[in-house]
Amino acid sequence: MQSVPAPVAPVALPLLTQVYADYTPADQHVWQLLFDRQMTLLPGRAADAFLEGVRRVGFTRDAIPDFREVNPRLRELTGWELVVVPGIVDDAVFFQLLADRKFPATTWLRTLEQLDYLEEPDMFHDVFGHVPLLTDARFAGFLQALGAAAVHHGQRWPGTLEQFTRLYWFTAEFGLVQQPDGLRIYGAGLLSSHGEVKFSLSEAPTRLPFSLDGVLGTPFEKDKFQDLYFVLHDMQQLPESLAQLQARLLE
Repeated sequence: MQSVPAPVAPVALPLLTQVYADYTPADQHVWQLLFDRQMTLLPGRAADAFLEGVRRVGFTRDAIPDFREVNPRLRELTGWELVVVPGIVDDAVFFQLLADRKFPATTWLRTLEQLDYLEEPDMFHDVFGHVPLLTDARFAGFLQALGAAAVHHGQRWPGTLEQFTRLYWFTAEFGLVQQPDGLRIYGAGLLSSHGEVKFSLSEAPTRLPFSLDGVLGTPFEKDKFQDLYFVLHDMQQLPESLAQLQARLLE
């Protein structure tokens, strides 16, 4: 009989807060530039649910989002909230947060010299890119279920986390969806990147119909534009793909 490994408990995160008074006029200016640039570019390119989410969560060009204002709106809409982290967190911790309807976000913002390239995500990616879709009940439900499934299977078999990570990467970070009025972006890694918005919808990359086999069989690199994107024909494919993955793991 095959032995069952002991469950792996995720490491607790330190409790951090957004110190809003620390943002400088230069920080506010960078937010304004980034917000204006993306909101000029994204209509007709971003998924309708994202653009509606920007409005619902109350993001504007006028000020960096204050988590003390954002979190009550998110809780009312979908039960989610932002939690402050120092940077990229361990996969096990990340999925546990998603399972608890908590989205990890940094609070530091890029400088003017970094407008187009960062080595790791800043708050514009974490907050502008991800939060609007957390106002959409269907998408927020998928992320919570993805986190819960990753925790359930990953604690028992840590090697399965990579499969959940790939599903997250090619959907929540770099996903495209075919709306009735055209191809649209819903992945935060694209929505927060001026250059990759244009690249992802151009003739340059490969775009394939979304399939679980395709996603799980595709490795990815974090520090460059993606060579390959998967296109949903409908957002309902997200929970369906998660159910399919869990069924496979239980076989």
